[in-house]
Amino acid sequence: MDALPVREALPGLTGALDRHGTAVLVAPPGTGKTTLVPLALAGLLEGGPARRVVVAEPRRIAARAAARRMAWLLGERVGGSVGFTVRGERAVGRRTRVEVVTTGVLLQRLQRDQELSGVDVVVLDECHERHLDADTAAAFLWDVREALRPELRLVAASATTDAEGWARLLGGAPVVQARGAAFPVDVVWAPPPRAVRPPHGTRVDPALLTHVASVVRRALAERDGDVLAFLPGVGEIARVAGRLGDLGGVDVLQVHGRAPAAVQDAVLSVGERRRVVLATSVAESSLTVPGVRVVVDCGLAREPRVDHARGLSALTTVRASRAAGRQRAGRAGREAPGTVYRCWTEAEDARLPRFPSPEIKVADLTAFALQAACWGDPDASGLALLDPPPTGAMAAARSVLTAIGAVGPDGRAGERGARLARLGLHPRLGRALLDAAPVVGPDLAAEVVALISEEPPREYGDDLAVALRAARHGGDAYAARWRKEAGRLRGLASESAGEPSRTSPPVPDRSGARAVPALDTSSRAPGAPDGAPDAPAPVSPGASADGDDGSVASRTSGGSRLPRAKGAGARAPLPDSRPVIEGGEERRVGFVAALAFPERVARAEGGSHLMAGGTRAEAEAASPLRGAEWIAVAVADRPVGRGHARVRLGGVVDEEVARIAAGALLEHRDEVGWSDGDVVARRVERLGAVEVAVRPYPGAAPSLVRAALLDGLRREGFGLLRWPAGAAALRQRLAFLRGRLGEPWPDVSDEALHARVEEWLEPELSRARRRADLARIDAGQALARLLPWASGEALRLDELAPERITVPSGSAIRIDYSDPERPVLAVKLQEMFGLQESPRVAGAPLLVHLLSPAGRPAAVTADLASFWRDGYRGVRAELRGRYPKHPWPEDPATAEPTRHTNARLRR
Repeated sequence: MDALPVREALPGLTGALDRHGTAVLVAPPGTGKTTLVPLALAGLLEGGPARRVVVAEPRRIAARAAARRMAWLLGERVGGSVGFTVRGERAVGRRTRVEVVTTGVLLQRLQRDQELSGVDVVVLDECHERHLDADTAAAFLWDVREALRPELRLVAASATTDAEGWARLLGGAPVVQARGAAFPVDVVWAPPPRAVRPPHGTRVDPALLTHVASVVRRALAERDGDVLAFLPGVGEIARVAGRLGDLGGVDVLQVHGRAPAAVQDAVLSVGERRRVVLATSVAESSLTVPGVRVVVDCGLAREPRVDHARGLSALTTVRASRAAGRQRAGRAGREAPGTVYRCWTEAEDARLPRFPSPEIKVADLTAFALQAACWGDPDASGLALLDPPPTGAMAAARSVLTAIGAVGPDGRAGERGARLARLGLHPRLGRALLDAAPVVGPDLAAEVVALISEEPPREYGDDLAVALRAARHGGDAYAARWRKEAGRLRGLASESAGEPSRTSPPVPDRSGARAVPALDTSSRAPGAPDGAPDAPAPVSPGASADGDDGSVASRTSGGSRLPRAKGAGARAPLPDSRPVIEGGEERRVGFVAALAFPERVARAEGGSHLMAGGTRAEAEAASPLRGAEWIAVAVADRPVGRGHARVRLGGVVDEEVARIAAGALLEHRDEVGWSDGDVVARRVERLGAVEVAVRPYPGAAPSLVRAALLDGLRREGFGLLRWPAGAAALRQRLAFLRGRLGEPWPDVSDEALHARVEEWLEPELSRARRRADLARIDAGQALARLLPWASGEALRLDELAPERITVPSGSAIRIDYSDPERPVLAVKLQEMFGLQESPRVAGAPLLVHLLSPAGRPAAVTADLASFWRDGYRGVRAELRGRYPKHPWPEDPATAEPTRHTNARLRR
């Protein structure tokens, strides 16, 4: 302990806490901030004043490891002076003065006991990771200190963080710096020899993984000591491990949240053989992996993203921040000089983001919103947060909470919301557990919720009922975790169903401390496995920040698709009478999933399933779900290049189950609209976007029919009306006058006609009921109503924009107004002989198309005098021989106009 550099910062830290009650501790990796500082603050070193210290860690693996390390420093076992509490496991004793907990556990204690009775100091470790639970706990603790317990001491500790921001958040807290303890770390830039495709969604270019494996082999050859390689997710770890399978004399270990506890613990002890440790971001901070002298960093990380419009949440692979890069590199210099191999160029490094995205900016906020509502601040506007929650994400979260009955219309949590918050589950899964237990029994409800909480391995399949049977009989690590979680939830479900709990009694450990089953009250996202952040919904179920072989589970977001429940404290769940689910266990399993995700109840339609939320989802071709008419989708992702979501886990249900589980989405509507080219009137029963029953609605109100007809005109245009030749010409003439003279001539563009439809089309429209009625309306007669009759200008229509004009030959030639900027007169050249100036309409010269005797354009001019003088000779020379029977005088300006040939003229 004397060698830990943070010891030198302890006087400054204790002094800052004595003066201000708050402090920000910035200490590089390896200084002892996680282990020595809590012991000192608790008075367990050198006889200081005895205090009770709670240390909050973002990950369970880190919480357990920190407690064991501190106990080892004191020469004790965990559960003596130092203990820990994480989800499903607790080791504390009567003498415990330092307790390490996850931030989720801390949040729940604050909800139960806002004063944190008996706690003197709270240390929020690894603040730089910006997990949502940590940010929320800091805000709640500041409220407690300001309003209830000004003597409560708060420390925000991190290796790399926004110290000024945290100091400002904690009321101007002093910043205490500890000098680095790490040994020097050489940086080796080791980019791939050829360009690799950037990550997309959760897909990582296999070429990069092959390169990472080759860099690991290079590091083993060039450097001594164990190698720690950082990869974004479980799938990437497995693939790189496969590429390293032939390493002789070297153990390859895989560390992530889903790894068995025994494997996680083995990594934290020195092995007899050289090791390669493949890890997710779980190994970035709080943990010292002994023996590591080399770090290989692939440069990628996983962050949550939420698509509120589609109701899908997802993990996405991003470039790791520079702060994460420093944390990862520091792992190589904890015990001796080391080396980090970075699989990118030095030039790229300067362009990386400084810090990771704060989870509050990108994650599903349903659980956070419930925490805020239970705290008494539904919109979180009064919480001391480094970053405010996005408005849209909070609105979506409140919509979910209202729909499941967790909060009332005012956003405040009632008794049901408080119960959901105490379950240690995402609110969606809490709702499923509470409401399913009385219907299907506590055992099955707990088993299914545990299965959804952490997505099972791919080999279990995508059918929930099949996966449940595999978990019951499985002997793998997942099955062991599932059984443990199902047991925990069974006790909670039994209480909900009014049955006695069958949870095992507490078992003392060898140190005499009581290792009691703990309610890790984190509202972390379902699916974030042991070792993943205990944060409220950083990712959706089955898609932990540790990654999952490229899958993007989406179970917790999408609140914008859920309707608000009616009534204060509304319970959107089940009818008052307890329903009976027929059809065996398969339907009951699907019922539990449907309660968690009512907007993902889906009906088969056109080769895919349409979910109540409006998104389409497809099951794999060989899936048992493929042929089911109704399913409840628990996990879905949207692979790159696919238009629909992909069902990763779901259960078969029937219409009755769908109606019961998604009852809050059920609505009856009379729909009158334009569909498939005509007015359609029907009475529809819907579960969200899914049509359950449809029948004709013959008595639709005229106003609704009129609105549908107008919609049809907007979609398909006024071509639905009858347009005789004169009607189309009238519209073109009016468009010309509007552009030439302006008012009072009407605007007859589509937009203007729609805006004034009552003035010109109303009498005929009010009598129409369908498309065929529109086709009988004479558009010309209707348009005539828009003429400026009141001013008398309408009488000048034929004067200003005549439909025809008489040319020198005596012919009445139609004017083409299709181009309102330049009307066209197309006339045979011989009929214009003798006319010196081009004819005009409304003061604008017509564009004259002079035609050959065969009616083909011979010349185009807006200045006849100039054409007779300069252009006619060329036309005459070209056409005279081709049409010898027609007159081609040398002076057309003085020649007699004619419609006839020379032979006709001679007769």
